[in-house]
Amino acid sequence: MHMVNAFACSNNMVIGQVRTDAKSNEIMAIPELIKILDLKGALVSIDAMGCQKSIANSIIEQKADYVLAVKGNQPSLHEAIKSSFSECRQSVSQELLLNKQHGRLEARSYHVLNAKEVAANFPEWPKLKTLGMAMSYRQEKGKEPSLEYRYYIISAKLDEESFGEAVRSHWAVENNLHWVLDASLKEDNCQIYKDNGAENWAILRQASLNMLRAEPTKTSIPTKQKRAWMKTSFLERVLRAGLAPMSKK
Repeated sequence: MHMVNAFACSNNMVIGQVRTDAKSNEIMAIPELIKILDLKGALVSIDAMGCQKSIANSIIEQKADYVLAVKGNQPSLHEAIKSSFSECRQSVSQELLLNKQHGRLEARSYHVLNAKEVAANFPEWPKLKTLGMAMSYRQEKGKEPSLEYRYYIISAKLDEESFGEAVRSHWAVENNLHWVLDASLKEDNCQIYKDNGAENWAILRQASLNMLRAEPTKTSIPTKQKRAWMKTSFLERVLRAGLAPMSKK
């Protein structure tokens, strides 16, 4: 079983999920998930597997905008975007974001172009307005340095700062959801598979994580878990904080 999740970066919580039998079925599950969410005005980012015309149309129909990573599964589009940024790749960026820690050096830069020409050649992509390129350089002690370029299509008009923020926020799903579900809530260790058990427990873990984060005490998720196990009063605080948004509707 595999769960496709929608994660709201602004408030750090899961807002929806759909079950698939295999990761390869995500393409069918994503439109289903999009339809059940209120996305009006949102900026929806999806990795390259979700770079599909049907998914882009589903997002636009919900009055939202998309940021879709483009790779080899859309070869013609990928080459067109890559060609558009050829001059940019050859120049040295003055806007590198440097980060040196734990024996490694990382540099990132973000670039955008008007998508008018590409949109004219690929009219099947709805409301395409901006092309994005994210450059990342990484050097670790004892290893060969790596330089990577990632390309995106965007239905909103974004400047470089907004585009960079969107790309960085996208990885919050991995860092703030999947990793926490495994490290703190032991998702990968769960051996419950019978009937709908795996799906039910996945939903319960995500709901629990939302509630723990809604409780305002400034401490880690594992610490909050321990307090909830040991003190009924703290458990009640977690439940009240987690259920409060529902009571306001």
